[in-house]
Amino acid sequence: MAAPSAIPRRGLFIGGGWREPSLGRRLPVVNPATEATIGDIPAATAEDVELAVSAARDAFGRDGGRHWSRAPGAVRAKYLKAIAAKIKDKKSYLALLETLDSGKPLDEAAGDMEDVAACFEYYADLAEALDGKQRAPISLPMENFESYILKEPIGVVGLITPWNYPLLMATWKVAPALAAGCTAVLKPSELASLTCLELGGICAEIGLPPGVLNIITGLGTEAGAPLASHPHVDKIAFTGSTETGKRIMITASQMVKPVSLELGGKSPLIVFDDVDIDKAVEWAMFGCFANAGQVCSATSRLLLHEKIAKRFLDRLVAWAKSIKISDPLEEGCRLGSVVSEGQYQKIMKFISTARCEGATILYGGARPQHLKRGFFIEPTIITNVSTSMQIWREEVFGPVICVKEFRTECEAVELANDTHYGLAGAVISNDLERCERISKAIQSGIVWINCSQPCFVQAPWGGNKRSGFGRELGQWGLDNYLSVKQVTKYCSDEPYGWYRPPSKL
Repeated sequence: MAAPSAIPRRGLFIGGGWREPSLGRRLPVVNPATEATIGDIPAATAEDVELAVSAARDAFGRDGGRHWSRAPGAVRAKYLKAIAAKIKDKKSYLALLETLDSGKPLDEAAGDMEDVAACFEYYADLAEALDGKQRAPISLPMENFESYILKEPIGVVGLITPWNYPLLMATWKVAPALAAGCTAVLKPSELASLTCLELGGICAEIGLPPGVLNIITGLGTEAGAPLASHPHVDKIAFTGSTETGKRIMITASQMVKPVSLELGGKSPLIVFDDVDIDKAVEWAMFGCFANAGQVCSATSRLLLHEKIAKRFLDRLVAWAKSIKISDPLEEGCRLGSVVSEGQYQKIMKFISTARCEGATILYGGARPQHLKRGFFIEPTIITNVSTSMQIWREEVFGPVICVKEFRTECEAVELANDTHYGLAGAVISNDLERCERISKAIQSGIVWINCSQPCFVQAPWGGNKRSGFGRELGQWGLDNYLSVKQVTKYCSDEPYGWYRPPSKL
């Protein structure tokens, strides 16, 4: 597919319309596969955040909430379904923008757009179902009282999202927040904002009420931080680095503001000696090389049973050599560029440090020789790794997998849990009872058996330990944006009788 001659020039999407940032500043958009500047995005500041939050607050309470926050779920579902339909109509164009902005293969970007549409459709259905779940009764031990539950939108929410799946990660938050009746301010990463801005255009096309969704772009320090600390934002949902998540928690704590955090990972993949090696190798590659390894749940710590380690690594190298690394617009590309020069340098430093600490770069670790421009890194396999090494302990967020061997199931579990993170883990074995044992033993929010990285909108997503807390997707994703209210009434015609009535004399 040919690249467009010009990237659309968008402003900030605030109150249902476009406006230039308050200081008039814009940030360049660089195609990471070519290093060419292809456009720019607005650089919002605290003044723009103020306008966006004000628009969201107005939309939340407009006419007592009758048009959005307190409207029937079916009303909100209509808009979510309309957004999904537009995403499908524009799938090819949005995928192209995503590829130009982030460097991921066009096939991957197209799959992401299908998931975006499916996510909006899923939460449209949950919005419709929400009405039927209101006034759920609570069984009480006293017959003179009746009690029930109301689920209400939290309010104005700030959604801060990453660059690795720009529109999809935004949708994981936008769709359930809107389904719940919240209004939102979305702040995508400055490294990949184009498709999120296009979402603003789609919202305008389908007539989403003004201010329900506002989209601001810019630097985290200038736009994200003022959003996280704004006193009129009722909740922050963040996906990104653990360090930024810590700062958001500190900021939110000053106002006792709820947060949900999906942070980093260093997920293990345990492979036993009873497997089909080629099948397991492909899952190992998909678990760490898809999206150039820029996946928070990437199974980047490969634990191999010692009986198959050599054969497995031989096949892993052979498979890695066969991956097509190219301009992500080329047909059949399976490994594109990483997102930016800064990310490229960070990954290369991880590889260099691993080598200096005594690890072996079994394969990769450099720029592909046939690609002279762009931020490309070969799929990289690192062996002879100790548990004290940086490459074992820290998240790389690139196409880099480190390998250790184990002898026993207990040793494998101990190695798997040897991390501050707890987002995901995986086990591959033909012994399903063993897989079930390990799925219980791994300290993570997600466990995959005989696969790595499948993701379904119906299933909860989130981690433990320094990978954050809260769950996205499924019913749990909707619950992120709902507040539970207890309503209890006294039903008897008789006085309560705790106090003696005063004398009538």
